Amino acid sequence: MITRRKLLQGSAAITAGALLPNVKRAAGFKAANDRPVMAAIGTGSRWYQKATGLKGRYGSAPDMQKYGDYVAVCDADQARVNLAGEIVKEWTKISPTVQADYRRILDRDDIDIVHISTPDHWHAKIAIEAMLSGKDVYCEKPLTLTIEEGIELCKVCKQTGKIVQVGTQQRSNQNFIKAIALIREGRLGEVTKATCSIGGAPQSPELPVADPPKTLDWDLWQGPAQQAKYRSLAGDNGETKSWSRGHYEFRWWYEYSGGKLTDWGAHHVDIATWGLGKTSTGPEWIKPLMAKHPVKFVNGIPIDRSRYNTAIEFLIQATFPDKKQIEIRHDQGNGILFEGSKGRIFVNRGRLTGKPVEDLAKNPLPAGALEAAYKGRPLVNHFQNFFESAANRVEPISDVFSHHRALSTCHLAGIAARLNRKIQWDPINQKILNDPLAQSFVRREPRKGFEIDV
Repeated sequence: MITRRKLLQGSAAITAGALLPNVKRAAGFKAANDRPVMAAIGTGSRWYQKATGLKGRYGSAPDMQKYGDYVAVCDADQARVNLAGEIVKEWTKISPTVQADYRRILDRDDIDIVHISTPDHWHAKIAIEAMLSGKDVYCEKPLTLTIEEGIELCKVCKQTGKIVQVGTQQRSNQNFIKAIALIREGRLGEVTKATCSIGGAPQSPELPVADPPKTLDWDLWQGPAQQAKYRSLAGDNGETKSWSRGHYEFRWWYEYSGGKLTDWGAHHVDIATWGLGKTSTGPEWIKPLMAKHPVKFVNGIPIDRSRYNTAIEFLIQATFPDKKQIEIRHDQGNGILFEGSKGRIFVNRGRLTGKPVEDLAKNPLPAGALEAAYKGRPLVNHFQNFFESAANRVEPISDVFSHHRALSTCHLAGIAARLNRKIQWDPINQKILNDPLAQSFVRREPRKGFEIDV
């Protein structure tokens, strides 16, 4: 629920913006030329790999800081947040506030934008509370852990008028924009199917109960998720050189994420949904033709708590009321195949192929077709699009509402995989029909003390 006080605050911000439609500034700016004031919540490798102690350039913070200034950093791991503070000081020449409690950030009136890079199970709570506190939000994908969280996020975003960009940066990649433009210009004819190849997920050895790192507040890191013992096993695995329930490896536990179905599904199913014109609706049937998990499940719940538990292989069909279809599979490389009555195209971050693409040499897209696909905006990078959207109070390219619909398909695929049965979805009322057990996975009870503060 949204309190009247919070809603009135949001309404006041919308009214103020409506009175000054030509002023290019984000909410809270003192002057049109002010750089936005930002805070980072979650400073792991998706924020910036250097904050984990590694030397890589991976992460979104270096791009974000080109357009605004961080004044606060927050993380449950003291070592990471301290490194983040040092990095921000290098950028701004001023030491930021360094803390573990994100609520102190939301209490500040001087912060315009909250940049969320926490594990998935924290995203919705922080994003909702940030909007209600008057902040715009850039949140890494996937935006939610459950469908219900997405429904609530859409409601709060609409009622507060805040600008939220999801970190599905493929929406600002020219290959994908051109693919959407080709579809909209009719070069594929009627597009009836999109196949999303997103790769499989890893398995782990049996992980023993272990003490969490001394710098990590494990109770705080778990947050809204139900409490569990920390598990870890050192080895030559990934950026953390371990298998664990924690940093980075959280992706492979349903308690904190949705596995590959939401980790990469958030990217490719989003583009598939965009291309099929389904950004304001959802499928009717979700059918798991094949789904393999590394542990046994009973009524959708993994019974082995010592190993990764998300689906490692899968072939899942999501069929819409008009019979159009999105297929999600672990094999066949990485990318999206769109099939239409006149041809088909394959697109990923490195290439765009197919006869309709080859035909562009003799029959190019009309002027402005790419911009039209990009919500009528100039083509810019994903971060610039967000800051321009915040300045002008317009919807960004990767908005909450379309992301929620695409990610709902991913969540439904996960539910169908966990139960290993076909489920029926009502995209209007956003409920699973005739299957109370499946419907129970549409939401998750947050741990006491970590409910969304509205």
